[in-house]
Amino acid sequence: MRNDRSKEQFRINERIAVPEVRLVGDNITSGVYPTSKALQMAEDMGFDLVEISPNALPPVCKIIDYQKFLYQQKKRQKEQKAKTVKIVVKEIRFGPQTDDHDYNFKLRHAKEFLEDGAKVKAYVFFKGRSILFKEQGEVLLYRFANDLEDYGKVEQFPILEGKRMIIMMSPSTKKTSQSPKPPAAPKSEQPPPKNTGEKV
Repeated sequence: MRNDRSKEQFRINERIAVPEVRLVGDNITSGVYPTSKALQMAEDMGFDLVEISPNALPPVCKIIDYQKFLYQQKKRQKEQKAKTVKIVVKEIRFGPQTDDHDYNFKLRHAKEFLEDGAKVKAYVFFKGRSILFKEQGEVLLYRFANDLEDYGKVEQFPILEGKRMIIMMSPSTKKTSQSPKPPAAPKSEQPPPKNTGEKV
């Protein structure tokens, strides 16, 4: 019997301190049994009595291999975690009067971030009196979004938050860089070659 763990996720075997339990599962007759009887059945089958629903009246138990059960639980949790998409947000900072060289350098990074599946949070930081150039910053962010239209889509249009004007972009779900080829016409619709009488 595997009942020597002090921090079990589920109560098992002799740790199930109720007078009776409801047994469910394969290879047994489902129903309510005295706990001592259920424990004996588990012993005879070489498995564990595991309480899977402690709040039911009476608690619901299964006769199973507890280690295998835990392994399957962990595997299921791992699969669910893998399916959960981790959202990465990369920040790119501009000044209101960013030159073309700096702009293109940051644009190239933004393309890489979006291609890798990350979101891009680009902002223009207005220091001191440069807030007077907020329209210039807005134009820059719209240009940025336009240059990235093949890589991502605008999730949040330019908005002024304190001293920063922010635009948020998320990766494009479809690749627009390669336009799909039009399907070829079925052979039956193609006109037969004309017989010109010339030999090639």
